[in-house]
Amino acid sequence: MQQQNQPGMQQAQPMPQPPNMVSGKDQLYITDMLSWNLNACKKAHFYAQQCQDPELQAALEQAGQMHQRHYDKILQHLNDQSQPLN
Repeated sequence: MQQQNQPGMQQAQPMPQPPNMVSGKDQLYITDMLSWNLNACKKAHFYAQQCQDPELQAALEQAGQMHQRHYDKILQHLNDQSQPLN
């Protein structure tokens, strides 16, 4: 089933660059994203340590590393945005 554009409905366009200020709601969402990724990273590592199957252990470690990369990328983006533009 394909949605068709109805008159008066606009498609969301991506922002060319992030806004200079972050709303309170956005800040809470960013905090949640960081928490979700850090928690998933820790859980994957914990369960990988409990595994006896090397293949499953490797898959869990890989998943944990993916969440760590996402966490680091969000932090990097936030740090880059907080640097003065001088």
